[in-house]
Formats: sequence, C-alpha cells, structure tokens
Amino acid sequence: MTYTPPVAEQRFVLEHVVGIADLAADARYEAAAPDMVEAILDGAGAFAAGEYAPLNRIGDTVGARWEDGRVMLPPGFREAYQAFVAGGWGSLAGPTAFGGQGLPYALAAAVMEDLGSANMGFSLVNMLTPGAIEALIAYGTDDQKAKWLPKLVSGEWTGTMNLTEPQAGSDVGALRTGATRAADGGWRIKGTKIYITFGEHDLADNILHLVLARTPGAPAGTRGISLFLVPRLRDDGTANDVRCVSIEHKLGIHASPTCVMSYGDHDDCHGELIGAEHGGIAAMFVMMNNARLNVGLQGVQIGERATQQAVAYAMDRVQSARAGGASRDPVAIIEHPDVRRMLLRMKALTQGARALVYYAIGQLDRAHLGDAAARDRVDLLTPLAKSWGTDAGCEIASLGVQVHGGMGFIEETGAAQHYRDIRIAPIYEGTNGIQAADLVGRKLALGGGAPFDALIADMQRDAENESLSRLIGDCAEVGRHLAAAGADDRLAGSMPFLTMLAVAVAGWQMERQGRIAATAEGDPAFLSMKRAAADYFVRHIVPEAAGLKSAALDGAGLLYAVEAGAFLA
Repeated sequence: MTYTPPVAEQRFVLEHVVGIADLAADARYEAAAPDMVEAILDGAGAFAAGEYAPLNRIGDTVGARWEDGRVMLPPGFREAYQAFVAGGWGSLAGPTAFGGQGLPYALAAAVMEDLGSANMGFSLVNMLTPGAIEALIAYGTDDQKAKWLPKLVSGEWTGTMNLTEPQAGSDVGALRTGATRAADGGWRIKGTKIYITFGEHDLADNILHLVLARTPGAPAGTRGISLFLVPRLRDDGTANDVRCVSIEHKLGIHASPTCVMSYGDHDDCHGELIGAEHGGIAAMFVMMNNARLNVGLQGVQIGERATQQAVAYAMDRVQSARAGGASRDPVAIIEHPDVRRMLLRMKALTQGARALVYYAIGQLDRAHLGDAAARDRVDLLTPLAKSWGTDAGCEIASLGVQVHGGMGFIEETGAAQHYRDIRIAPIYEGTNGIQAADLVGRKLALGGGAPFDALIADMQRDAENESLSRLIGDCAEVGRHLAAAGADDRLAGSMPFLTMLAVAVAGWQMERQGRIAATAEGDPAFLSMKRAAADYFVRHIVPEAAGLKSAALDGAGLLYAVEAGAFLA
C-alpha cells in the first residue's frame, strides 16, 4: 500500500498545538516562516513516500543481514539514506554553528513522523542521532563538538546509545563495561552491550557510539557511571576495536539491526570521556529523554500508516448489505457501523497521540529558548508521550488488523507488519511501566508539585466538555493521593494514573483543535474529520480513561494478596 503524508494534519497541529508561529518570533527560530514550514512539510512527505516507503516491504521480508561482523541492509537502503543526507533532512534542527539549519525540533519531528510512517524499521537509523547531538552539545568539550558534531548534524555519520548489557537492562547501575586510562592519556573501553539499535550498518561510513562504562575505583551503582564516545573509525580513519558480534532475530522492525556490540576484544578500543567522570547518568538522561519523545512519535507513525491502510481496505472491500439500510445490495465495509467505529477510533487515537507528542516537543523547543516552565513541562510530559503514545500505536495497529478481518492475519496485506513493528515501542527506551514509575516517583515531585499543578490549571481553564473537566479533576485528585502514598501503593497505581493524565492532556488539545476546526476555513473534508475525531476522543476515549480512577487509587494490597507461587496454580 502507498503512503500519503498527512501534510494538512501536520500543518494544523504545528500551528494550533505547537504554536510554531510563536517559536518563529524568536531570533533562534526565525527561519521557521510559514513558507519554509510549508516547503519542508511538502518536501519531506514527498521524500518519505518516494524513497523510504517503497523499501518498507523488503525491509520486513529480507531485513538486515549479519556476516562476519558486518551488517548489510537490503538493496536500495544505502541509496535512500544517502538521499536523506543530501537533502539535508537530518540537519533541520541542528545548531547552525555545526552546519544545522537551526529550525524548531517540532518541525524535524514532523519529518521523522513521515519517515517512520513510510518505513518504521529503516527510520530508526535517524532516531538516536539527535540524542547523541544533544549530549555532545550539553557535555562535550569545544574540541569534541568541532570534531564530531558537523557530520552527526549532517547525517553523514550516525550515533548510537549503548546502555544495556546482558545482566543490566532496566537496572543501568549493574553494568560492567569498563574504561581505563591508557599511557597516551586516552581511554580504553572493554565490555559487551546488547540491544544496540543500528550499532553496525552499511548506510554511513562512521558510527559514533555513546557508551556508558565504569572507571577504576568508581562508586557502585549509577553514581559510578561515565559516558564515552567510541567511534567505529578513529581520527586517522583506521578501524577501532569495536565489533558487532551478532544481530537479534525479532518480532518486527526487521530493517533495523539490533546489535550485540563487543568493545575491546583486543584491548585497543579507544574512547573519549564525555563530560565529567562519573557524570554519565546525567548525560545519559539527555540522550534518553530525546529518544523517549521520538519513541512516543513512533506510536503516531504506525497509527497513521495503519489507519491509512485500514481506510483504503474498508473503502475497497465489499461485504454484505448495511443492516437497516434501504438496499439489500452488498456495500463497502466502511458503511457498516462497527467498521466505522474502528476507523474513527483509529483516527481519534492517532490524532490524540500526535497532539500529545507534538505538544511535548513544542515545549522542548521553548525550553531551548530558556523557558524554565516549559523545561519542567516537557519533563512532566515525556513519560506520558512515550508510554501512552506507544500504547495508542499498538491499539491502532491491532484495530487495523481487525478491520482487514482474516486478510489482516495474512502477511501479504501488510497490516500484520504494522502490528509487529510497533510492539517493541512500549518496551525499549524504558518500558512503559518504568515511564509510569518515573511519573509518580520523580515527575510529580518536580518543583514541589508546581509543574503538575500548573498543567492541571491550564487544562481546567480551557476544558469545556463535562467529561474532560471531570477527568482533569480526577487527575488532580489521584496525583495528590499518589504523591503522598507509600512506594508500593504509588507504583501500583502508576500506570492507570499515567493513562488518565495522558488522555487528559491529549483530550485537552483535541478539544481545542475541534473548536478551532469548527470556525476555520479550508478543506471541508479535513475540517469535518478533525471535528469528528475530536468529538470521538472527548466523548469516548476520555470517559474510558476516567474509569481508571478506582484502579489508580486501589493500592498494592490486592497485588500481594497471594504469594508469588500462587501464580503457578
């Protein structure tokens, strides 16, 4: 199935949710004039549809191949990636001092959305480089920035994030990879990392690995972790002592090589310390928070692609007469009420997830302008965007299979690929359970609770729908309860609460868009769908989230009412 970039929707959300005109009023983002935004949205959509989308099927069926430490992508992938670099698509939000275009990250996110909808697995090569750039900007020396940033910003080189080890998954503090000083004053890295996205590939000439490691005598746990930049090729162009041992065989995202990386097999893996020794966790969170927003965006990407495919199938597939209709002739299944329900739900969830993620990224752009309140807000919104955005993507992809009926279970239709590809998103870059724990354990307490209170106040001031107002009030009540609860009770209610709060924020932005669409001028079909999706979200999805209040308040008692062994019964 072909991919049609949702340019009108992206433009509407950038204008009314992100507030891109307000961003462009600042000198830093002044290049984001309306004609520039329009040109980028049109150009990126055409590029994604023309270059990335045609490779989606072969990326799934053939995928990445490992051979003697090298990883090869299928034919056409290197050429498409080089076209991405040549088109300047990777440099949109990069700092101008290092060859970037200095545009808002929200505009770059729209480009990433197109690439991921066109080909999610392939687009992962673009996902972690922005985090590497942010980490270098925040913690690199002037020499390191000058040496590494220009080709990262251009996309000529790609970046990775190396946290996980066989014995250290979510418990980052248990990692064992070591870094020791060498006689030349540099560092030598030794260890193994797993689940490294695009840790090895043939799309670019160099790969810059950002590796967490422990130096000699470092404190135990996360306090003793440092961050190192480890290039595949050293400054003189010779190969570093870095090797891809294997790639994983996965449920989905087959075009994205998930690598097991070995550092220092020959005790000659050169690395550069980024930031202060033992300061790796702070630098890691710069990378991780960027990646978490991009993973939340993957829910939007698959939601958009799965919805487009389901709508096309439903308009083409003729089956049965419409119940209650005047004619007994078979109709396209889009005329049946339950199929309409599924399609409208898919539209509403996709648009709601887009509103939430774009809103969070717009706050990130404001934080880059020095807005402290926006910095707090994006910190609060990040676990919501990552967790609920990906949960929504999974539901949308599942509904897409259902709309196809039996054909959805057949690989050739492509609906199953969307379902398989998105299933990783609630797991990587911090599971959604970890996002919920982060929300109730750290984010509610930010600034003594002031950022949470400010978000609630902003939503309450705007909300007009009774169900939405009630949900916002419930979020305030549950948030106060969990902030004062014991650890087990707080964590037991964390996921229901995260869902409530994420849906409240998305509902807030959807209701606003619906009001704007009611009086706006433009394409009647687009505006009517925007109103319908907003109404569905507020009238159907918001009340569902409100129903989670009792679970959020119930505590951990029931969860521990039986011994662990009873689960085997």
